[in-house]
This record gives sequence, structure tokens and C-alpha cells, in this order.
Amino acid sequence: MTYWLDMPAPPALPVMYLQAALRRSVTGRALPDRGLRCSLEVDPQHLSRYRELCGHADDGTLPPTYPHVLAFPLQMHLLTANDFPFPLLGLVHLENRIRVMRPLDTRGPFRVSVISENLHAHPRGAAFDLIARLEDAEGLLWEGTSRLLCRGTTPGTAGRERRQRRAAALSEIAHWSVPADIGRAYARVSGDYNPIHLSPLTARLFGFDRPIAHGLWNKARVLAAMADRLPKSGYEVEACFHRPLVLPGEAHLMAGDAGESGSFTVTGAKGKRHLDGCWRPLPFLAEETVPLALAAQS
Repeated sequence: MTYWLDMPAPPALPVMYLQAALRRSVTGRALPDRGLRCSLEVDPQHLSRYRELCGHADDGTLPPTYPHVLAFPLQMHLLTANDFPFPLLGLVHLENRIRVMRPLDTRGPFRVSVISENLHAHPRGAAFDLIARLEDAEGLLWEGTSRLLCRGTTPGTAGRERRQRRAAALSEIAHWSVPADIGRAYARVSGDYNPIHLSPLTARLFGFDRPIAHGLWNKARVLAAMADRLPKSGYEVEACFHRPLVLPGEAHLMAGDAGESGSFTVTGAKGKRHLDGCWRPLPFLAEETVPLALAAQS
């Protein structure tokens, strides 16, 4: 049974980064049965900076990936707590799903909450879901699920069946050059200062020759380019992350025709696949309890 810890405000990040840097080992085989939540308001200037960085127009609503930024301090608090079994540094973001239940009005106040669940075996270790939710006075507005991998360990529970995505005919609808400093720029907006995104020196500490772009920046940039294909609400977008986008880099967005559902993929200059995914309306049959599909191995 989950119990909730209500916090007076989003926690400060610097102390949690120190905790993450000092912890490198697996300490358990079960996720904590605790969730975190707090109330907050949207800062218009911060929202404007996010829109500009990710390519979103100011249409009076929150970009569909922006609630991830609102939830990030709570996620960090959960992932760096003493009872969380896996070290934060080294976790791999396999995939992400967002669900937009109602139009994301910028007016608050909002309540954001985070919880971890669905620990299961993965071919490269143990994976789990980190779930964030955004609510207003009328109820649930948005839900985001990030699947994370801790490599080289074994969970204490079994996973569920995975879903397969059907291939579709795609055509290029956008391409953009990704500057070398996009990792630092996104870190300043999102608070996500993972060393693999910041500089060649810090990236090499974790096995990368050059820094790589944040997966959620990739997805945000894709959804900004597909804004004319997505409704204001009542839909979900699922994305699987494959090869990292090394900085500086180039991205080509391929997508299906506009419609209530479709698929997309992002490749680099040499055709290497960085992410792919799909969008579709809600609700979609009775899959509320079906977890995200495991990311393809590359």
C-alpha cells in the first residue's frame, strides 16, 4: 500500500545532486512504497524559456512535456532517498509515455506527485517506472511515465508482458541541427544536470566521448514539430529511446500523416535511430494497467 508524503514546496536540487554523487551501489531489491507530492504555481518566465528552448509556440497552454520539469525536483528527492534501492547516476532512460487528459491550462494552482512502481526484470538488469502526475482543482490533468533501467542487477519481482508497436509509412516533416551546448541549456531550464549531458569531460566519466542530448529534450522538440498533428487533450504519446544523440548533432523527424493516431521516428545524419514512438487518443480500450513496451535493444 502506497503512503504519501506531502511537501510544502518542491525540494532544492543542490543537496540531492551531492547525495547522488556519493552513492554508487545497489542497496536493495524492492521499490519504496512511498510517493511524494506538493502544490505549486507555474512561473511564466520559466515557461517562456522552456518554450523557446524546445521550439514550442506560446498558445496559452503548457507544452505536453513541461509537467516533467515541474515534477523533476520531487523525482530527484525520491530517487536519492536512502530507501531507494538504485543509484541515480548510471540509470538509463529507456522510454517515456505522456497522457494529456484535459487541456493544459497554465493557470494553477497545481498539485504534482511522483511515485515509482512496476519493478521488473530486463535483459540488461532491472527496470522500473517513475510516474509523475499533474492535477488541478478538477482532478487529473496529465500523467507521465518514464521507464528507467539499472544495469547489472536483478529485481525481486517479475515484469509484465510487453506490447509491440506496428510499423507505419513515414515521411520527413522536419530536421534541425542540435548545438553542442543544448545539454547545458536544457539543464538550466529543467534542473537535470546529469554529467553525461554537460561537457566532453564529464561525459567521458560515464563512457561517452562527447555529451549527449537529454531524452526529454528530444521528445519535447519532436512534439513541438508535430504540434499540428496533436489535439489539445485526450491523447497519449509514447517514445522509446535508442541510440543517444551525440552533441553537436543533427536530427531528422519522420512522421505519419496527420490523424487521431500515428507514429514517428528521429534519426541522425547517418541514419542512426535515436527514438521512435506513436500518438493515439485516450482512452484506448482497457490498457490502463498495461505498462510501457520495453525499449528495443540496439
